[in-house]
Amino acid sequence: MDQVLKTTIKMVDSSRRQFLTTSGKLGAVLIASSLSAGTAAYGKTKPSTSITDLSAAALSKAIKNRQVSCVEVMQAYLARIDKYNPIYNAIVSLQDYDSLIVQARAADAALAKGEYYGWMHGMPHAVKDLSDVKGIVTTSGSPILSNNIAKADTIFVERLRQQGAIFIGKTNVPEFGLGSQSYNSVFGVTRNAYNPELCAGGSSGGAASALAMQMLPVTDGSDMMGSLRNPAAYNNIIGFRPSQGRIPYKDKNGFYQQLGYEGPMGRNVEDTRLLLNTMAGYDARVPLSLRDSIPASRPANLSEFKIGWMGDYDGHLEMESGILDMCTSALSSLNSEGLIVESCIPDYDFNRLWQTWLTLRHWTIAGGAKGLYDNAELRKLMKPEAIWEVEGGLDITGLEVYKAGIARTDWYNSLSTLFKQYDFLALPSAQVFAFDAQLHWPKKINDKSMESYHHWMEVVVGGTLSGCPVINLPVGFDAQGRAMGMQVMAPMGEDAKLLDFAAAYEAQTDYLSIRPEVS
Repeated sequence: MDQVLKTTIKMVDSSRRQFLTTSGKLGAVLIASSLSAGTAAYGKTKPSTSITDLSAAALSKAIKNRQVSCVEVMQAYLARIDKYNPIYNAIVSLQDYDSLIVQARAADAALAKGEYYGWMHGMPHAVKDLSDVKGIVTTSGSPILSNNIAKADTIFVERLRQQGAIFIGKTNVPEFGLGSQSYNSVFGVTRNAYNPELCAGGSSGGAASALAMQMLPVTDGSDMMGSLRNPAAYNNIIGFRPSQGRIPYKDKNGFYQQLGYEGPMGRNVEDTRLLLNTMAGYDARVPLSLRDSIPASRPANLSEFKIGWMGDYDGHLEMESGILDMCTSALSSLNSEGLIVESCIPDYDFNRLWQTWLTLRHWTIAGGAKGLYDNAELRKLMKPEAIWEVEGGLDITGLEVYKAGIARTDWYNSLSTLFKQYDFLALPSAQVFAFDAQLHWPKKINDKSMESYHHWMEVVVGGTLSGCPVINLPVGFDAQGRAMGMQVMAPMGEDAKLLDFAAAYEAQTDYLSIRPEVS
């Protein structure tokens, strides 16, 4: 195999030199593996150029055209992980480096023989630590599962593997994915890419921080209560929660579990769409998975679209000062491009929406975690928020769940009424900016007390309960350098249209070009 690799490198060396010279996007091919861990600055300028600067789409093309080798790519990413992961703690359960290099060499050897697996050929990838990768531990952030070696890939991981991804580890999460702050007693807290003193959000906090810090080309996440949206907003990236059933989510209760499922994250819309296309698609093991495919992207003008701005639900949602202004300013800046934005509000009782959420969430989590809760010794290892969720679901009756289902349907219909007037509906992705990484969750927003560990993220509940596709789009940074984003929601099934809009939005703004400044 080594001889094949040497021959491969010799054959593509000339092409690679030309690529590095003409692309204008790469400086040094590799980050030297001897770089010591540096301290982070809190600015918002681009880091020095390297392989890890490339978008996933550009990196994929470079690998396919043999302008960079898979070994070089793996070395570059591992070197960056060595330097920055000790600070940000985004990637966990890292695999043996020698083994990863061997896999990268095999990917190069396959290319030399004309074997191309797919757009992720030889690209390093870490899966959110709630999903299974065969042979790698899935802890879900819990000491109870610290030795839980996965026996098989979950469905979307199977698809990433078929496209040639090399799995280097997992990305950090809060315990059992509960909460929008990624800390746990197994691996510790994940930190914000733009300021490691602040939290990264959650539960896909490790994925978002690793992606923003260019420790991974793209990342997967999952979203029950904003877990693809909140961390994307805090780390200035794209997070996409697809239509219900778009990505098959294998659950023991395949006919009910419709609150949380997986989705893609990217440093731009194109990368996000690429990963979505790989993760999405019908699977017979998931009876409610969608059978239609996502149409190809098309160029779109912002003048084609009309947005209904829901803001803070007419004062119902408490918001930290500055968030609403950042979102409305981002939208107003696009008036000259013909984008129409009007204020609107669903015809719905928002207290009913919150109670519907509590009922369905408690019931779902209790069903999944009651076995652990019933074991007194294991219960001692569960964080208080997990115990609170289970206990909240123990006495919920079937009739209450049925009524919550009706309330959820009424909410969907109230949004459908608005979608007759608007292409998309929008509101902020979070109610507070990223906060101190040592704080488990905000107890207050302004002077209003938060009644639970997730009440401060009530803003994302509407998107989840709708089942509609929702994307986080960046809206910039406040005076303290904290990133924020807004949720944009499309009608059920219109994932492609939403991504077309997001691409047009990205083309007319420069938020995503602002990367963390690091030494």
